[in-house]
Amino acid sequence: QVQLVESGGGLVQPGGSLRLSCAASGRTLSNSALGWFRQAPGKEREFVAAITWSGGTTYYADSVKGRFTISRDHAKNTVYLQMNSLKPEDTAVYYCAASRGIVAVTTVARYGYWGQGTQVTVSS
Repeated sequence: QVQLVESGGGLVQPGGSLRLSCAASGRTLSNSALGWFRQAPGKEREFVAAITWSGGTTYYADSVKGRFTISRDHAKNTVYLQMNSLKPEDTAVYYCAASRGIVAVTTVARYGYWGQGTQVTVSS
């Protein structure tokens, strides 16, 4: 089992920044990726970014490339999502998730453990 707890969401103006954190506990993550997904009202959950826990390989959705950065801290067992140049269309509940294995880590189906989500609202 893996437990995931997100924090750092909130209200920010367009063009602003936020940093989300996801603290992981439980079983080893050595053969996992940690990912961020988001879900806006009336829409399906979509991939945002992922990072393999051991190798640090990163993946991004086209919509966030160049604006968002995912990173991890082994000592703190935490993954971060730095979000810059935020747009209203980034508004959603953001979820942290841990995958089973490190293939196809951009797909929801690969993830077996999920956090409770944190709201990000981009509005003036």
